Amino acid sequence: MASPYIELDVEGRTVKVSNPDKVYFPGIGATKRELVEYYVSVGDGVLRAVRERPTYIKRHPDGIETDAIYQKRMPKHPDWIETVNVRFPSGRTADAFCPTEVAGIAWCANLGTIDFHPWHSRRGNLDHPDELRIDIDPQPGTGFDQARKVAFTAKTVLDDLGLTGFPKTSGNRGIHIAVRIEPRWTFTEVRYAAITFAREVERRAPDLATTAWWKEERGEKVFIDFNQNAQDRTVASAYSVRAKPEAPVSAPVTWEELTDCDPRDFDIRTMPERFAKLGDVHRTIDDQSFSLEELLQMYQEDDRGDMPYPPNYPKMPGEPKRVQPSKARHDDE
Repeated sequence: MASPYIELDVEGRTVKVSNPDKVYFPGIGATKRELVEYYVSVGDGVLRAVRERPTYIKRHPDGIETDAIYQKRMPKHPDWIETVNVRFPSGRTADAFCPTEVAGIAWCANLGTIDFHPWHSRRGNLDHPDELRIDIDPQPGTGFDQARKVAFTAKTVLDDLGLTGFPKTSGNRGIHIAVRIEPRWTFTEVRYAAITFAREVERRAPDLATTAWWKEERGEKVFIDFNQNAQDRTVASAYSVRAKPEAPVSAPVTWEELTDCDPRDFDIRTMPERFAKLGDVHRTIDDQSFSLEELLQMYQEDDRGDMPYPPNYPKMPGEPKRVQPSKARHDDE
């Protein structure tokens, strides 16, 4: 017997949704159909966040209680869905999803894609990011309230540098801030700028924020993950649903809203109404791109130099020893 399905018209494309009544989010009973329709309802916003970016898809074909399939290579797809060839740090390549229309996002949602993870460069200039990402990640013993305080410290740094940042909830306990930048610098240089920025936030809020790459050194502080600016690293896009029982979403907010918002208020059922009323509160994010020259100059003047890369990256010139401090001390004895 054929599986039940419905068909949705998405901007002139027909998107088939199989098993539409399958429950994907048991905490609220939200179904696969609701997931696909959610992405259509916020289509303008999510497409603004991922348009023409290599985008990895995180799939849970049988709902969020099953293991995720994190796909960098785009599965077999209709001819009208576009891809872009990307190179990983290992040197291998793959054709990744390259969103250009809302229907492509809806089609991926029918595959069980819960969240979308875009690069911070676009296919027209893959080697030069157009986004600086400030990933504010609470560590054990901290939560969203501490992340919020660090985010506002980050805003004062942005203001002092003449940069505009656009904040969003991560869909969990963290906060992401996106800054549109001129696509003039390599991934390495953008990462240097992110390290410098993170260190300045840490300097201004030493009791709250940390840049320590090794977890054993972070303590109960909020980590600013500069390595999210390395090539092939991604964060969940704006408007992405997260694989949790209550179907929270990564919600773009204004700085004014961030002062007292609760990330639990943004989910697959509340966001469509908010979007219908307010539209995309980050709609102006592409209006202006900024320079990294001042941050890069600060990096050059800082004798601390580089920080470790994630373990799957080749050893980089000038990178410090990639071994956790306690093990390094033991090896030196």
